[in-house]
Amino acid sequence: MWIGRPGALREIQDGAASFDRSPDLGVKEFAGLGGGVTTWAPPHQPRRLKVAWNSMEPADYRHLDRLARRLDGPGPVAVVDPLAGSMLGGHQGDGTGSLTAWSWSNSDIRLATGAGPGAPATVAVVNVPATLGPDLFWQHPTWAGYPVAPGMTVTWWAPGLIAAGAAIGQLRIQWMDSAGTVTGTANAATSAPLVRTVPTGVAYARPVVRFAALGTWPIGRAVCALGDVSAALVAGDGPHGEGTPAYSITAYSHAASAGDGRWRDVALELVEVTNAAG
Repeated sequence: MWIGRPGALREIQDGAASFDRSPDLGVKEFAGLGGGVTTWAPPHQPRRLKVAWNSMEPADYRHLDRLARRLDGPGPVAVVDPLAGSMLGGHQGDGTGSLTAWSWSNSDIRLATGAGPGAPATVAVVNVPATLGPDLFWQHPTWAGYPVAPGMTVTWWAPGLIAAGAAIGQLRIQWMDSAGTVTGTANAATSAPLVRTVPTGVAYARPVVRFAALGTWPIGRAVCALGDVSAALVAGDGPHGEGTPAYSITAYSHAASAGDGRWRDVALELVEVTNAAG
């Protein structure tokens, strides 16, 4: 897994002794006098992480110690979870839900919510300039893009919009630095999934579809995943989005391991947040 501030992610290569990544469902039960049960669930279920390592190497535990003690300032941290099939949010990966999951380059693109619960959002392209066609961006809820680190491999796939032979548009990935400035763009010349290695100096990846045709289409399923998973995606294995949320460290333990004292037993508890002011 990778953890840190965007632009300064560190890969923790030691296998975790325990890793609980269960979301906080927040479901409440209310029992009526007649014995019936009513439940209430909040519209958002924040994920909680509980991770522990035994005999962690000095460079790794020093990195986590700085994060937990907020030595580099306030604000949330990023955790790139290797168990997440897709870095996109759940509704976002399905092409449903709030339109805040996307942004667009200009008025050449118009988005609309689905016709009913669970119905996909639609994108209408009303104009295609001769150059620099209109772009639809899959937007991270907290940061300029999805946190990544140089050397990672990223696979981007939006089969509902990039269909073989349809010539709707082109898959692209915008690379951004830690300030959110675009430093480069990767693109695919075919309708296959786009697989690229994150360049040096990049802190965020933002998935894009650049349109080349007029029309209206459902956004549909999309996957932005770590590693080269293109073969599985083409075969129809499209994992649902689990998100790459911003986290705040809420608990931290740090104890000496058995041995010569250089190693540490470390445990962290984190909760998904919309902001972390301190």
